[in-house]
Amino acid sequence: MAYIILNKNHFFNNLDIISKSTKTRDKIALVLKDNAYGHGLFEMASMAKEYCINKAVVRTCKEAEVIEDFFEYILVLGEIPTSKSQKIRYTINDMKSIQKYPKGTKVELKIDTGMHRNGIVESELEEAFAKIKDAELLLECVFTHHRSADELTSEWFWQKENFKKAKDKSRKLAHEFGFGALRFHSSNSASLLRHTDFDEDMARVGIAAYGCLELPDALHVKGLKPVLSLWANKISQREVKAGDRIGYGGDYKAPRDCIASNYDFGYGDGFFRACANGYVSASGAELLGRISMDNSTFATSEEKLLVFDNATVVAKYAKTISYDVLTALKPNIKREIIEHSD
Repeated sequence: MAYIILNKNHFFNNLDIISKSTKTRDKIALVLKDNAYGHGLFEMASMAKEYCINKAVVRTCKEAEVIEDFFEYILVLGEIPTSKSQKIRYTINDMKSIQKYPKGTKVELKIDTGMHRNGIVESELEEAFAKIKDAELLLECVFTHHRSADELTSEWFWQKENFKKAKDKSRKLAHEFGFGALRFHSSNSASLLRHTDFDEDMARVGIAAYGCLELPDALHVKGLKPVLSLWANKISQREVKAGDRIGYGGDYKAPRDCIASNYDFGYGDGFFRACANGYVSASGAELLGRISMDNSTFATSEEKLLVFDNATVVAKYAKTISYDVLTALKPNIKREIIEHSD
């Protein structure tokens, strides 16, 4: 079966770049949701701990439980718990959900500063603080999310201003309702790396840590390296004659005699069918014909094929984004950590 290689040196290189912006490793909260963006939840958590990252962000309670021993602080973004935890914090995304949290749960309140997806608006802050107090929840933090930090528009700036107003109001309300000093965070990867004066309590870093952050030239950050590479094993090999057609529908017609090898990776494993007919692997082999559920055919005789070592390349060919390529990779694919310098 196909397998994934995770380059520890590349990961640590990316974290070195990120920590220059946060000024300390303690303020890096590694986003590990959706199987660590396809890299492997357990594998990335173990490497993060080795680098002395003590904060993580996940989507579900189950993800938090898997990595609980690796971190001092974990934030769950999208699920309400059935019991409280000393280490895990849970996001309040909607006013109506406040009463559903168990008493004593540590919570973080999300503010909608312009994303218009999750969170309460600034005008609801006082009501939210009152309901959190009545529900006997432990409010520790207020945060938001940028919608266009990776684009050259004014939106990043006005969202920052909106959050600044929300922070000022939240501090006053925290004092009024008897909560302790609040923490604040808003930066994702792109937002953090746009700052020259980062001063919040943490940054939620995802795609930059995995080395696949794509930014306009004016915002480009040098030195990030993709952590994940995808490899496939050869199943069979044959000589194809000029004019022979390959795969379902015979979409590919060989223009000349060539060697065609079939590899154990297909759309059932997460390889996009949009890459059919023309995609070239990282090792320079052309993909021939349609991608099957469990097989893909390339013009090469290599025993092991490097399908890709940079998800952004595949994303451009498939007309999507690197997040889509990475999170499509199935969890049952074997993942191996190596130390390798370029």
